[in-house]
Amino acid sequence: QVQVEESGGGSVQAGGSLVLSCTPSLSTSYNGYCVGWFRRAPGKERERVASVYTMGGIPSYAASVKGRFTISQDNAKNTLYLQMNSLTPEDTAFYYCAARLAADCVVGDRDYKYWGQGTQVTVSL
Repeated sequence: QVQVEESGGGSVQAGGSLVLSCTPSLSTSYNGYCVGWFRRAPGKERERVASVYTMGGIPSYAASVKGRFTISQDNAKNTLYLQMNSLTPEDTAFYYCAARLAADCVVGDRDYKYWGQGTQVTVSL
């Protein structure tokens, strides 16, 4: 069973920044896997925000966050980060990190099997 630990989030004013961290408990000998961030805003379906294949993949971003959000990873810590800049109230949502043991990372949430507990991001004017 893969555990996904995530942290970060919180409240910030519009224009501010936050960082989410995600640490899947996958063996360091594993070749690679997908990590995705998803979010669910009140009254909306969960949507993919960003995803990346951990072994040299190019991050993919939803159009709504492209240019503002950036994925990075620290292999020594087996941790990935989602840097979120220029936040707007429309980014307010519950954010989840998820892992998928595959190479195709740009898929829907139903194709991600392992999920973190989620964290709230609130952006105010």
